[in-house]
Amino acid sequence: MFRIKWLWKYMGEKRNLFVVAMILSAVTSAMLVINPMLSQKLIDEVITPQNTTMLLPILGIMLAVQLARLTMRYVMVVLLEKSSQCAFNGLRRKMYDVLQNQDARYYHGIRTGDLMTRMTNDLDLVRHAIAWISYVTVDSIVVFVAALIYLGSVNLELMLCLAAITPFILIITRFFSKIIHPMFVQLRQKLSSLNTVAQENIEGNRVVKAFAREDYENEKFEEKNEDYRQMNLKTTYVGVKFNPLIDLLSQSLTVTTLLVGGIFMIQGKLTAGEILAFSSLTWALANPLRNLGMLINDLQRFFASCQMIIEIFYAQPSIADRYQAKDPGVRPRGEVEYRDVSLKIDGTQILDDISFHIKPGQTLGIIGTTGSGKTTLTGMLTRINDPTSGEVLLDGEPVQNYTLQALRRYIGVAMQDVFLFSDTVDANIAYGRPDMPEEEVKDFAHRAGADEFIRKMQDGYDTLVGERGVGLSGGQKQRLSLARALAIRPSILILDDTTSAVDMETEKYLQEQLRQLDFPCTKIIIAQRISSIEDADLILVLDNGKIIERGTHRELLQNKGFYRHIWAIQNSKEEGEELGAQPV
Repeated sequence: MFRIKWLWKYMGEKRNLFVVAMILSAVTSAMLVINPMLSQKLIDEVITPQNTTMLLPILGIMLAVQLARLTMRYVMVVLLEKSSQCAFNGLRRKMYDVLQNQDARYYHGIRTGDLMTRMTNDLDLVRHAIAWISYVTVDSIVVFVAALIYLGSVNLELMLCLAAITPFILIITRFFSKIIHPMFVQLRQKLSSLNTVAQENIEGNRVVKAFAREDYENEKFEEKNEDYRQMNLKTTYVGVKFNPLIDLLSQSLTVTTLLVGGIFMIQGKLTAGEILAFSSLTWALANPLRNLGMLINDLQRFFASCQMIIEIFYAQPSIADRYQAKDPGVRPRGEVEYRDVSLKIDGTQILDDISFHIKPGQTLGIIGTTGSGKTTLTGMLTRINDPTSGEVLLDGEPVQNYTLQALRRYIGVAMQDVFLFSDTVDANIAYGRPDMPEEEVKDFAHRAGADEFIRKMQDGYDTLVGERGVGLSGGQKQRLSLARALAIRPSILILDDTTSAVDMETEKYLQEQLRQLDFPCTKIIIAQRISSIEDADLILVLDNGKIIERGTHRELLQNKGFYRHIWAIQNSKEEGEELGAQPV
């Protein structure tokens, strides 16, 4: 019942159309009893007594009833399609909105293939429930009840004989429902696994080819495909076993009508017209019961899919706007401070007692071992994660006091693992400011060292970039990512190992461009190369989530600690060698 109420809530403005369609369904279903009633009169009052005066009027009424019913039926189908498509569109829009507002932790715990299944297959089953299951259910109930009432008015004894068979059908149906529901849940999970394997294989096709693992991936897909096929067959076989029982009981209604009705007719309790009416409406009792198996199948599919969609709808992000969070409406100055910040995720200590302060316009460099928490540290500024203890402040205000939109609007992020959309180069650069003039797009591409290779592309800035930047080198993607981050004119620019895939000459060019920005900008640079951060106002060295060294480039070299060790390796120096004329 909860699923029905939930679906009703999200049908939106087309609920009235759905209600009208259900009323038309009920009316047109009840009208199916009219023509058998008229057939009875035709036999008993026209043909048997050979009274032809009522022949044409009765035939005319039967034709008019059928035309009226077909017309209303057409309107009903149109209304159902409109209401189902509206619900389908609204649910999909709501699901997408919910997913857009989920945090990174949510996506770490769910597979992309599973999400795509929910957005496509599961949603389509919900639409199918509105457009088809609903009216077939109403049709079956109304036809069955209307036929029972009419047949009871004709001959109560014969009607009760027919009605006595129906409880057996309901018992079998209930038993079938308990068996089939968990099977459809498993079927839904098999489909999700199949879609996940396909999605991962398509996205990771370069890795597959690089390691010549096509045969392995084919086998893995075939295994999931076979699991899905076997589960489909299993559910089908259960339905195949169930349907003959329903058909047998349904056909027994016809046999009962002929047997008992024949006896009553011989005894004079039924007329020829009445026995014809019973024979004509036997299907009205049998067909709804025969439809039960199909309806239960579809309803169980709907309930399984509905549950998957509801899980998304009610999934609450752990990172959200706090009560009374504000949007200052002005550009931040770019002052950043971390006060005793610690972070635990699933019981694992990621960051431990991190404190530092950078003034507006300064540059912070961060270096450290792999897995030391560098990216997590900068992500706390945009609230990818919130600290377990301590505070992260922007312009002296805790970041939780800003709305997420206000906080992230002026923070540009360029990552090592670049994601580019399947769109033009121009659109990827202007992603944060879609109304940006083309001249500015080219200017920021020039600052990011991307203009030269973009102009060499087939269509220049109008060149379509493949999914995730397929066709571009790692360095080209990183420069496009940098151009995209610069294009929003951020107050704070976070570069997460953004120059790892570019050559030294390009790196120096980018460093020079970053020093000459025509807007105030605080820069936070994560790097593996010391050359990328040696001009920073403050450098932090991380290890196991802790700051083990801090200072300027010269101060850290003089400390002769971890930083000096890395510098010596990268510059082919002996650790004890004097600094001499090295740039510091």
